[in-house]
Amino acid sequence: MVYKVIILGASGYTGAELVRLISSHPEMSIQALSADRKAGMEISAVFPHLRHLDLPKLKKIADIDMLNADLVFCALPHATSQSVIMELPRELKIVDLSADFRINDTSVYRKWYGKEHYAPDIQKDAVYGLTEFYRAEISEARVVACTGCNAAAGQFALRPLISANAINLEQIIIDLKTGVSGAGRSPKENLLHAELSEGMHAYSAGGQHRHLAEFDQEFSKLAGRPVKVQFTPHLIPANRGILATVYVEGDPIVIYETLKKSYKNEPFIHVLPLNNHPSTRHVRGSNYCHIGVVADRVKNRTIVFSALDNLTKGSSGQAVQNANLMLGCSETTGLLMAPIFP
Repeated sequence: MVYKVIILGASGYTGAELVRLISSHPEMSIQALSADRKAGMEISAVFPHLRHLDLPKLKKIADIDMLNADLVFCALPHATSQSVIMELPRELKIVDLSADFRINDTSVYRKWYGKEHYAPDIQKDAVYGLTEFYRAEISEARVVACTGCNAAAGQFALRPLISANAINLEQIIIDLKTGVSGAGRSPKENLLHAELSEGMHAYSAGGQHRHLAEFDQEFSKLAGRPVKVQFTPHLIPANRGILATVYVEGDPIVIYETLKKSYKNEPFIHVLPLNNHPSTRHVRGSNYCHIGVVADRVKNRTIVFSALDNLTKGSSGQAVQNANLMLGCSETTGLLMAPIFP
């Protein structure tokens, strides 16, 4: 069976990545693409690298027949997504790539995103979309909220360790480097080549980054008590990729064995041999996450690394992985492509 899917927000980076992945998916067919400001244009005019595909023209959301689909991917901005999803037919399955349904408590959403949440009834039923840890719930869900890309990288490194009580929860530092595509496609002065290249800088430091809401929610739920990590992201002059360097207090052998055991049957999470560390260049363009564990020179201190592609495993690849579960497809369908190298 081939399932009919719609991509809303197809003119952004995650939208283009969804098109790239789904175009070779044997059990999904793209029925419609939206991009309100570019409505009426061919996808090749927006993304020339997709010109070889036979795809429908971009439309305004209001002009798309939503009843002629099995699932909708929403690659729309925060706040816009919830207002659109509220109007979609109830029988549609939805995979949302924005932050609108990631946070269980709508008052916490308001705190971090500075906007009211207008769809609390949908929020109650939405499932957090970190596939490897919410498979059963995702398979039965109508609305799945994909994680933030930074949040995914940090959680892959830490969730099994928190669950196994393998680390000191008061001593967790996430030092994260991310490529510029994570900031979206809208023109911004600080993302101009001359402003960004040949340097790197921290942003949202001191506990200001919105993905902390996801860390707080998920880590506290696992631990059964409040857990607050230190998290500082840095913008690097690269298009794709996230490398999270996580400093923890705990025995490196226990940490390594815990991660290795936790992920031994996961098709997309690879734990490297002890004292090997991953690189973003080895996961680029793929749905894989590479994890490394290195013993620090100080006893009982360990460094855990997590590398993934922010547009694929951190967003659109994760979205397709979730859609596979929701539609009853094999979870890995359309996602086993090798990373791009060099």
